Amino acid sequence: MQRAGAAAASEMGLRFRDRLESGVLILAGPGNNGGDAWVIARALNGVGARVRIIEPVAAATPDARAERALTIEVLGDGAIVSLEQASVGGESVVVDGLLGTGSTGAPRGEIAKAIAACASARRRGATVVAVDVPSGLDASTGETLGEFAGADLTLTFGSIKRGHLVNREACGSIVVLDIGLTGTAAWPIGRDAGTAVMQSRPPGSPAHRLPELVDEAWVAAQLPPIAWDAHKGTRKKLAIIGGARGMAGASVLAARSALRSGVGMVKLVVASESVQPVQEAEPQALCAAWPADDDALHRDVLSWADALVIGPGLGLGPDSEALLHRVLDAWKGPTLIDADAITHLAKRREELFQTLSGRPTLVTPHVFEFARLSGAEPADILANRFEIGADLAKHTGATILLKGVPTVITSPAGDRLVSAAGTPVLATGGSGDVLSGIAGTLFAQIGDPLCAGAAAAWVHGRAAERASVTGDGVVRGLSLDDVVRELRASWHFDTRPARYPVLTELSLSGPRVHPSTRPPGR
Repeated sequence: MQRAGAAAASEMGLRFRDRLESGVLILAGPGNNGGDAWVIARALNGVGARVRIIEPVAAATPDARAERALTIEVLGDGAIVSLEQASVGGESVVVDGLLGTGSTGAPRGEIAKAIAACASARRRGATVVAVDVPSGLDASTGETLGEFAGADLTLTFGSIKRGHLVNREACGSIVVLDIGLTGTAAWPIGRDAGTAVMQSRPPGSPAHRLPELVDEAWVAAQLPPIAWDAHKGTRKKLAIIGGARGMAGASVLAARSALRSGVGMVKLVVASESVQPVQEAEPQALCAAWPADDDALHRDVLSWADALVIGPGLGLGPDSEALLHRVLDAWKGPTLIDADAITHLAKRREELFQTLSGRPTLVTPHVFEFARLSGAEPADILANRFEIGADLAKHTGATILLKGVPTVITSPAGDRLVSAAGTPVLATGGSGDVLSGIAGTLFAQIGDPLCAGAAAAWVHGRAAERASVTGDGVVRGLSLDDVVRELRASWHFDTRPARYPVLTELSLSGPRVHPSTRPPGR
């Protein structure tokens, strides 16, 4: 507890040095989360900040009571104020230490009143720093069922919690601080009441090489270097099959993102009506019409490519479906299946393993496409997004990349990676096509669908974050062209050691949404 409080106070001092001068209001709950808050109060007072504390309910755990006693001994009883007194204090930083990871259900009584006061201070412009989780947020599900303030910064300890990833907007920027819980470099996602199941593992073990939460250093480690004497063949050749009549744009987006992800050559295989529009839109890519027979398929596509992406703009007609199955029957190399190809495959759910096994395959559904493939309800998919990919991956023999916030990638063996990168810029038609181009390139170069999918999801999200950074943080008016343009810079990685005790940080781009304007249930 003292490590957690000291680390949190130190991080606040670095980030809000100027704001701390106008005072800090600390909300201390009855449990160990409140105990952390008492430690923070004592630490900030020690560096000269004016600290006041609201204690809506008496400390209830032995550790919290002990930290309270130590803090009162230093600050005196006068540091504790009522909600009414706090409302006129004007502090510019508010620390939310009311409820922690074990809290479930809607806040009640005096705690609910304190959360409402925190929300009011935030609306007035105060910066709210949540300890571990924003009070009122379920650390396992991300739900907020009653009074809720949200946070501009959440300081959590040891690991990311599931609720953080599901409800990023509620948490603001998320910083994971090391307080000595584990010696491993991985940050597993918590399973019990949102807390982490931390296990120390020797370096070189699968869990050490594949941390569940994908970060910049992990992505950088997956990418094969581009040699000084590289040529287009060594950088691999990617065929993108899709582009039905009137849907050429999906293939173009996939090609542009592939070219900006380091592929050697791209060939767009599209309907004959789309050949001219595609060549005019993306002259850097080769182009061929859908093959009329198996000989043309082998000659023009399969004998040329190192990996295939099939689905962007493929269309839902019988010709598209027939082409998909011809390709899957003839090709046993790395295959990424997306968009309309997923919809066609969903018609034969019981045959998926027979159709997809025997080749390294990455399938990239959004929630509704996943529902078609699996037969599960969308609501159940969202509620179980971290686990639900395992059954489908095992049933199909393919790695499943379930797109969303966050994106979860699961292999047939049950290995799982999570990418929390991204912004609402990606919530638009064509975003999946951009991801397919990135992932197809990495799949061709890496060969492992799990690593390729996870690295692609992170870079895709990072490009969106870069595109979203504007002077006022507003994300409106951006398009996928802006995201694709940012890919070039998104491949530049900073792999220097993090500033201790920060293990990782997830920044939230875009405008701040206050609780008063948030839709119900968020």
